[in-house]
Amino acid sequence: MAKAVKLSDIAAKIGVSTVTVSKALSGQKGMSDELRDRIVALADEMGYVKRVQNKEKEAGKSYNLGVIVAERYIVEKQSFYWNIYQEISQRAIKKKCFAMIEIVDYSQENDCIMPMLLSENKVDGIIVMGAFGKKYMNAVKGWTKNFPVLYFDTTDGDEAGDYVVSNNLYGGYNMTNYLLDRGHKNIGFVGTRLMTPSIDDRFFGYLKALMERGIKYRADWIIDDRDNIYGKMNYDRQFILPKEVPTAFFCNCDKAASLIIRKLEEAGYSVPGDVSVVGFDNFEYDQEADIGITTYEINIGEMAKRAVHIMLHKMQNALYSAGVFSIQGKIIERESVKKIGKSVPYAK
Repeated sequence: MAKAVKLSDIAAKIGVSTVTVSKALSGQKGMSDELRDRIVALADEMGYVKRVQNKEKEAGKSYNLGVIVAERYIVEKQSFYWNIYQEISQRAIKKKCFAMIEIVDYSQENDCIMPMLLSENKVDGIIVMGAFGKKYMNAVKGWTKNFPVLYFDTTDGDEAGDYVVSNNLYGGYNMTNYLLDRGHKNIGFVGTRLMTPSIDDRFFGYLKALMERGIKYRADWIIDDRDNIYGKMNYDRQFILPKEVPTAFFCNCDKAASLIIRKLEEAGYSVPGDVSVVGFDNFEYDQEADIGITTYEINIGEMAKRAVHIMLHKMQNALYSAGVFSIQGKIIERESVKKIGKSVPYAK
């Protein structure tokens, strides 16, 4: 009986890795069309047969999908990330996949304690939802080596990783341009930089929009909204208004927008009469202000759908990699912005 041809046999013949052969035969990206054609032709010539029967079994198999998230993001029953987890769970169930969540508290994160979902082998794959501290993120990479993992709404700097994120830079750019188009030249930013990749990308979008209009940002108009260790918001310690208040603020999230509105009103300013405010996420439970906040809506439905799709493929095939998926959102207009003049022109 002839010996079955393996991916490694094809790889050895053509001088590439087994991963490259697998990607070529499954139609994934990451190589030239010429190399892909050579691999496919050689596989046919050698008589390679895909294990269709096994794949069909895999397709009908149910999986346990784990989600880990830092405690700071989910301390409230109706937090933004809790809402996202519910969306992921509902999408997973439709694909015969059971999702379970583990909340990593401050001490576990600080001491780099492995989540029980991983240490007790309770799941077939893991979604890392939101940012953790650098030390913990490095530990996660070590724990999940050769294990299906996806980073959701965060990145870790590893080009080989798989990520599903909102287009935060473009969203920050759009929201700042929204204010510039309504005559605002003096625009502040609310968000603690270097706390999460999402905040940083939204800040970079803010900077890009200002630069294109020939406007320099002012350091005293960049306001922290949380501590830079655990990311906890503190209304008294953060949200400190500058001596000279700008005409508008772009806030990295709706909760920060609600709290800066409260701080402004306590200082005697009206919103949007004196100061306009925009947020990000479009999460109703974070919009605590009495006025409707103009914001950038994240498409969490599409993000959750994409995340479940990728994880199912990764749990069925350890070599599968999807790369980075950046999902677009849209501006939601409400009452928190006042037009004060003509659009600020672009710099020549």
